[in-house]
Amino acid sequence: MIENKNILIIGGSSGIGLALAEILSPKNNIYVASRSNEKVQHLNIRHINFDATQEELDTSELPDHLDGFVYCPGSINLRPFKGLKLDAFQTDFEINVLGAVRSLKSVLGHLSASGDAAVVFYSTVAVQTGMPFHSSVASSKGAIEGLTRSLAAEFAPKIRVNAIAPSLVNTPLSSKFLNNEAKIDKANERHPLGRIGNALEIAKATAFLLGDESSWMTGRVLQLDGGIGNLKT
Repeated sequence: MIENKNILIIGGSSGIGLALAEILSPKNNIYVASRSNEKVQHLNIRHINFDATQEELDTSELPDHLDGFVYCPGSINLRPFKGLKLDAFQTDFEINVLGAVRSLKSVLGHLSASGDAAVVFYSTVAVQTGMPFHSSVASSKGAIEGLTRSLAAEFAPKIRVNAIAPSLVNTPLSSKFLNNEAKIDKANERHPLGRIGNALEIAKATAFLLGDESSWMTGRVLQLDGGIGNLKT
């Protein structure tokens, strides 16, 4: 388990980010930058008001060095390509990629000061495995995978950069696809392991990538998808 680390979570007030803050905050110094602090008020964290798509991060409340950076904001925009307007692609790219770039740039000096820092991004199984109606989100998350590998090469050996590519996870972001039992059952059946993922599973994998246990790992995209990306049953 990670201990005594300074970790910044962008968008850590719900879903995977909240689960990560909950498991790390008892033994680490956690900074959550998000639009709302309603769900993190019970945690021992420092909250920073921030919207990754609209503004620069105020770093005045951060310590001199950061040992970890996690970018959680994302989108799930599943529609046929012919029904997607150009601004849908632009919006997804802004949330998934430019927000990550903007946030990371603002704290790169803090991560460099650590000398042994880790960055974690989130992709999607739909980048590796072509899926219908995923053209917009897969395009932007594909950019995240390219960014992960490029930055890992550029920042080595002082900063490790990895990503996680999950399938459907039961979070507020995916709630519109899981808002009744029939949808949940159908989503479960699509996965070889018989169920969709949960936020805590992804959070624990993130903690692994932030910690010393993964200290010889960089530039990797961890497939955490219930088997749907590689198996057919």
